[in-house]
Amino acid sequence: MATENAPETGRSVVGRVRGRLEGPNTIGNSRGFWVGFLVAVAALALYPMVGSANQFSLFLVLALLGLSLSLVWGYSGVLSFGQVVFFGVAGYTFGVVSINLPDATGITAAAVVGVVVGALVAGLMGYFMFYGGVRDVYVTIITLVSTMVMYTFMSQTSGSEWTIGEAALGGFNGMPGIPPLTLGLEGVFSFQFVFNEMSFLGLFTFDPFYYLALGVLVAAYLGLRVLVNSDYGRVMVAVREDEDRTRMFGYDVKRVKLLTFVVGGALAALSGVFYTARNVYVDPTVFELWFATLPVIWVSIGGRKSLLGAILATIGIEYFRLAVSGELALVVLGALLLTFIVALPGGVIPWVADRLDRGGLPVSGTDDDTDAPAEVTDS
Repeated sequence: MATENAPETGRSVVGRVRGRLEGPNTIGNSRGFWVGFLVAVAALALYPMVGSANQFSLFLVLALLGLSLSLVWGYSGVLSFGQVVFFGVAGYTFGVVSINLPDATGITAAAVVGVVVGALVAGLMGYFMFYGGVRDVYVTIITLVSTMVMYTFMSQTSGSEWTIGEAALGGFNGMPGIPPLTLGLEGVFSFQFVFNEMSFLGLFTFDPFYYLALGVLVAAYLGLRVLVNSDYGRVMVAVREDEDRTRMFGYDVKRVKLLTFVVGGALAALSGVFYTARNVYVDPTVFELWFATLPVIWVSIGGRKSLLGAILATIGIEYFRLAVSGELALVVLGALLLTFIVALPGGVIPWVADRLDRGGLPVSGTDDDTDAPAEVTDS
């Protein structure tokens, strides 16, 4: 029977949840971290009361793109400049479908189809790379070239022959007239996530799209924590650290890299759908080289082996980049990237976590928490 000192049901549930979220592959395995995490999420939820939710929603959407590269590069060792390919393809797909089917059901389907198409493109590209024997820097080159090809192709789609139903791709001019994001079923239930501020109980105004982006970002972060700390996540890290040795242990390295690439592509596609829905517009600049470089900068500075680092760096860097507009911002970011590669190659967040651990404030390691999972034995 179970031992008498087994934890209470409520505590055991909390312990089991933490057991799934915590592990050696993520920063933040202590009660103090989760308290800080909840405070941060609460602060973000209250931010529209004091700041611009419209602008900050863009940072939250782009943080999903940063997370996608953190998973692919930081946990499976594949440096990809192609995340914006899946991002842009999903955005254009959402635009085409939603313009042709502008009701709630059609727009909901457009969002789903956009993510699926982005994931399929990632799967197709990944299959030919990984099962074609492409490795190391050549994977990076192929993803970089694919970005350039997509930019060149989409920029010349300005003629009437590049019209799909009611949706004109628009070439350099882009695709305007995309309807706002509406989720639900027409005639049953639907909600429009326009980023116009709406009054809530007459107390303050809020942006529905902001809270949707925040909720999806938090869910994606927690979901990826579960993934990278699972048995599959440990295999991903093993592939990153020593691909040949992992193969010798009997693991299908190609399949692991492909599945990780597809998940990262789907996450980038979700970001692209939200980006297009937020702006009700998309153009070929989403495939430009400078934009493809941004996720690499975010993840490098935040810490490519840290999901949290990708989110914080994306928000911080994009806030700076929009505050300092023009080419000066890109020059500063390039210099910052070179500085971090030389002086702090692991990134900011892992460095801060390490210093906190050394100072006696556990962040990465576990603490003596009564909510942690307890072993229940039978006798």
